[in-house]
Amino acid sequence: MKSTIVLAHGAFAESSSWDDVVTILQRRGHRVVSVAVPLRGVATDSRYLSDVVATLDGPVVLVGHSYGGAVISNTDRTAGDIRALVYVAAFAGEVGESCAELSGKFPGSTLGTTLTFVDLATGGRDLYIDQDKYHHQFCADVSDRKAAQMATSQRPIAESALAEPFGPDPLWKTIPSWFIWGEIDYNIPAQAHAFMADRAGAHTAIEVPGASHVVGVTHPERTADTILAAARVADGVSA
Repeated sequence: MKSTIVLAHGAFAESSSWDDVVTILQRRGHRVVSVAVPLRGVATDSRYLSDVVATLDGPVVLVGHSYGGAVISNTDRTAGDIRALVYVAAFAGEVGESCAELSGKFPGSTLGTTLTFVDLATGGRDLYIDQDKYHHQFCADVSDRKAAQMATSQRPIAESALAEPFGPDPLWKTIPSWFIWGEIDYNIPAQAHAFMADRAGAHTAIEVPGASHVVGVTHPERTADTILAAARVADGVSA
């Protein structure tokens, strides 16, 4: 049985952002689940992903983009046979760190100045990227038309989620990991990605020249190749 690949999107995106990657993975014979992450909080979202993983038989590869990295990192390791992690321009935090803290650890993130807010009647507020600023901030290397579509369909994240600390058992500490990110990432600086990959002892750490935060959208083949490398190890095919 080949591993099932579970994809977790991040903030200001949605599950269809994985579509081109999904096509490649399915052609290679993998079952793929592209999860609609609630984007309500690290613990809440990780519990939800754990529930999804618990329905799957056989080996599992978890893949996270951006905030989705926090979600896969904090998934319950007993939920299934989780054998590999792939961070696609994603957060791999230490116990107690937050996404906001990691994105500001090194210079280069300009996300804060692009955000708009929706106050919620239930308390707190949701964050969006201003549609007029979305193209440059989030996906500078896609077409104007594609950027406009993505800006319109972006899903908000609860403000509190970005400040919520990682839990006590980040999976990257004991489960093999792979990292890929874009050179020109204005959400999470490339230096932060390199730091997290090195700290995790990543099997591979790939910086894609000229790529933005949405490296999975603009470089789906390269992203899929990284995921497939992790899947081969998960399946016991190669080291």
